[in-house]
Amino acid sequence: MAKMCREGVCFHAEKVSKIYPGTKALDNVDFDLLTGKVNVLIGENGAGKSTLMKMIAGIEAPSEGKLYMGEEEVHFRNTTDARKHGIGIIHQELNLFPNLPVYQNVFMAREKKKGIGMDNQYHREKTMEVLKKLEHEIPVDTLVGDLRVGQQQMIEIAKNLVEDGLKILIMDEPTSSLSEQEVQVLFKIMRELIAQGISIVYISHRLEEIMQIGDHVTILRDGKYVADADVKDIDVPWIVKQMTGEGKSYPKKERKIDWGKQEKVLEVKNLALPKSGGGYLLDNVSFDLKKGEILGIYGLMGSGRTEVFECIMGLRPEHTGDILLEGERMDIRSISGQIGRGFALVPEDRQREGLVQTMDIGRNCSLSALVKYTKAGFIDFKKENEMVDREIQDIHIKVADKRLPILSLSGGNQQKIVIGKGILTDPKILLMDEPSRGIDIGAKTEVFDIINQYAEQGLSIIVVSSELKEIIAIADRVLVLSNGIKTGELMGDEIQEESLVLASYKGHHGH
Repeated sequence: MAKMCREGVCFHAEKVSKIYPGTKALDNVDFDLLTGKVNVLIGENGAGKSTLMKMIAGIEAPSEGKLYMGEEEVHFRNTTDARKHGIGIIHQELNLFPNLPVYQNVFMAREKKKGIGMDNQYHREKTMEVLKKLEHEIPVDTLVGDLRVGQQQMIEIAKNLVEDGLKILIMDEPTSSLSEQEVQVLFKIMRELIAQGISIVYISHRLEEIMQIGDHVTILRDGKYVADADVKDIDVPWIVKQMTGEGKSYPKKERKIDWGKQEKVLEVKNLALPKSGGGYLLDNVSFDLKKGEILGIYGLMGSGRTEVFECIMGLRPEHTGDILLEGERMDIRSISGQIGRGFALVPEDRQREGLVQTMDIGRNCSLSALVKYTKAGFIDFKKENEMVDREIQDIHIKVADKRLPILSLSGGNQQKIVIGKGILTDPKILLMDEPSRGIDIGAKTEVFDIINQYAEQGLSIIVVSSELKEIIAIADRVLVLSNGIKTGELMGDEIQEESLVLASYKGHHGH
């Protein structure tokens, strides 16, 4: 048995470094994990937070340095090993099996046997119990692929809570896809866990959130330790200053254009999308998009914001209503058809839909545009390379070598690649779903600059976002959706946090 942790420290990393070809992700970092506390790790993209997490969770081994639990040095060969020591991890990019039911996902790799088969009755009951505790009573036979992202996140959490013996729970951006309500449920659970003496490691970019849930904060910058402090002793400006070395906020671009007079590129009239089981995901939504405009669509989970994009891109052939491109009604049949018409989509779930994981960075950039560089059926690699180089430069991707696999990049850089990929098809209309989900302030500002740059060049852009500050910083005009209904349309100075929040609750009963 390990001795008790020295005075409230249950895990200690001593002078750990992690070196990947071409980058030093962690550089001689000391880190203490306080027992029964929410230990927050903050830093911009590529600061090394995820790498440190992966070390504690047994996904990566340190190149140099030592890890201790209590007085005892530990070496984890893999996550199973770390789990034996009571360490669980919840990833930002969900690791679930969409074609299996909820209860099988929860017990994946820790099934209880009954005779030769599985004890599915036990699995079901335990899963129900845990989900009830999580205030998400999802029927346990539902296929995970049919759940919303927020619900999937809860399943990911349930997986870690269903076994006893949990000492450390690592949460990497757990709220990036949750609604405000779901976030509060999650925080409640986190508080219960630390009350039981479980230690939580928490990565988040949402600074307000950190102030609300965190106990202790450690800040990394460029792979090095910068500072740590108790949350009660600090404020958001202090954090931003430590993270960036200087203050950064989202600068609002002043664009003096009379959008009323601009030509309409896209018109959506009475868009409706039936829900399986009755009701509507989208209920007679109408709007237009002007040339060179950045139109924001804001709404909570389940408001229908992603579904608008799915209809436009041909993923929801069952929709009704008219969608007109430059005044002509489109008969939307397929995604490739829509790409051909000049639409590009940067999806929210970049791991699943935006990137081909095993391909390298350059190839990912050019994938969607290969049509343009194909000579008589063969890919013109020289031309492809030139384009990719220009794109990598264009959107400031920090990359040692464009032939590295895409997974070697931080979330923010992966996101820029997905955007770069969208742009290479030379679209007229760019649809961006949560373009800065899970990326830090520095990368966000860069992503916003990229978006503005393209709008200046006349590209018309629709951005869906659930982050108020983001939508306020970037949009020329904002539509608000709530429960599939358009509840507001704001322009210019009307775009304020308060008015957006009010409109986003309008379609809900009881508000």
